[in-house]
Amino acid sequence: MKRLHKIAVLALSGAILLGAASSCGIYKKYQTPDDTALLAQYKEAQQASIDSLAYGNLRWQDVFTDPMLADLIDQALANNIDLRNAKLNVDIAHAQLRGAKLAYFPSVALAPNGAGSKVFMNPSQSMAWSYQIPLSVSWEIDIFGKLLNAKRGAQAGYEQAEDYRQAVRSQIISAVATTYYSIASLNTQLAISRSTSEIWKQNVQTMKDLKEAGTVTEVAVVQAEAQYYGILAQITDMQVSLDELNNTLSLLLGVMPQKWEIGDFTKMSTPEIKRESIPMCELAMRPDVAAAERSMAVAYYATSSARAAFYPGLNITANGGFTNSLGSMLINPGKFFINLAGSLTAPLFSRGANIARLEAAKAQQQQSMNTFEKTLMSAASEVSDAMTLYSLSVEKQGYVAKQSEKLAKAAEYTMELLQLGSYNTTYLDVLTAEQNLLSARLATVGAQYNETRALINLYQALGGGR
Repeated sequence: MKRLHKIAVLALSGAILLGAASSCGIYKKYQTPDDTALLAQYKEAQQASIDSLAYGNLRWQDVFTDPMLADLIDQALANNIDLRNAKLNVDIAHAQLRGAKLAYFPSVALAPNGAGSKVFMNPSQSMAWSYQIPLSVSWEIDIFGKLLNAKRGAQAGYEQAEDYRQAVRSQIISAVATTYYSIASLNTQLAISRSTSEIWKQNVQTMKDLKEAGTVTEVAVVQAEAQYYGILAQITDMQVSLDELNNTLSLLLGVMPQKWEIGDFTKMSTPEIKRESIPMCELAMRPDVAAAERSMAVAYYATSSARAAFYPGLNITANGGFTNSLGSMLINPGKFFINLAGSLTAPLFSRGANIARLEAAKAQQQQSMNTFEKTLMSAASEVSDAMTLYSLSVEKQGYVAKQSEKLAKAAEYTMELLQLGSYNTTYLDVLTAEQNLLSARLATVGAQYNETRALINLYQALGGGR
C-alpha cells in the first residue's frame, strides 16, 4: 500500500507540473443561469415557497371528483403504454447513473489460465504443466473532474427522465378527463338533436295538415322534410365522432375499443378554479419546463467534460496472483506475485480534436438554453390561452342561455301564428326559428364543455397530477 501511495503522489505531482488547475470551472456545479430577463425571472420564481393550494399542485382526485372519471383515470395510470415506456426511460436513466457512480471504483478482473508442454523427442519425459491465477485491478483517479462531470450529467439525465414521466402522467390524466367530458358533451348534444328531430317529424305532419287546410303550399311541406332529413344527417356525423371518442378513451386506458356508458354532461361535476392569474412560480413547476432545465444541466456537464479532456488522466494498476511459472522455470508449489504501476496520460496530439469537441459542447449548451426559454414562453402561452378560454366561456354561457330561452319562445310563437293563419308569418319563419333554437341549445352545451376543457387544459399546463 505504501508503494501504491507513492505512485499516486508521483503521478499527481506530474499532473500538477503539466499545468492543471481547478480554476477553469470543471468542478463547478450547475446553477440556473440568469443571462436574460426571462431566465432571471424564472430563477427568482424557483426560490419562492410552494403553494400547496395552487391549481397545478392539487391532487387530481381533488380536481376531477366525478366517480366514474376517477375510476377511468386510475385505470389509465395503471395500463397506459406511453406511461409504461416513460417509466422504463426512468429505469434506463437510473441504470446509467449507477454506472457513472461505479466508475469511481477500481475495476477488477480475474483471468486464470494454464498450459502443458512436452518434448516428443523424449518419450520418457512427462507433461510439464504451468498455471497462473492473475488478479488485475485498474483505478482511474478523478483529479480533473472527468468522472465527476459524467456522474453529474447522468444525475441530471435521470432527473430529466423523471420530469418527462411526470409530463406524460399529466398529459394522460388531462387526456382522459377531456375525452370523458367530450363524450358526455356529445351524448348530450346528440340527445338534443334526436329530440329536435322528433319535433321536426311532427312539424312535417303539421305542414301537411296546414297544406290540406290551404294555409301553406307544398313548398312548406318539402322545406320541412328537408330540414328534418338535415337534422338526421347531423345526427350521423355526431355518431361517428362519438365512436372515435370512445376508441380514443379505450386507447388511453390500454384496452380494446369499446363503448363507454357516460351520462348527461349537464348533470356532471366539473373542475373549478378561483384564480384570476398564474404566477411564474407555478409555471416553474411544470414537468416539461423542469425537463428543459435538466437539458441545460446535462449540456453544462458535457461542456465541463469537454474541458476536462484537455488535462491528463491518471490510472493506477495492480496485478497479482498465484503462479508456478517464473520466467523459464516451473516451481511447485507455486508462488504469489504482485506488480504495481501508475500511468499519466496527457493529450499531447489531440488538442485540435478536443477544441472541436469543446466548441460543439458550447454550441449545444446554448441550444439547450434557447430551447428552455422557448419552453417557458410556450408554457406561459398555454396558461394564458386556457385562462382566456375559461373566462370567456363562462361569459358566453350566460349569453347563450338567454338566447336559448328567447329562441324557444320565438319558435313557439311562430308556430302558433302560422297555425292561426297569420299573414305576417310564413313557414320560412318557422324553419328559421326552429333551426336557431337547435343551434342555441347545442351552443349552450358547447360553452359549458369549453369551460370544462379550459380548466383541464390549465391543470395540464401547470403540470397537474404530481
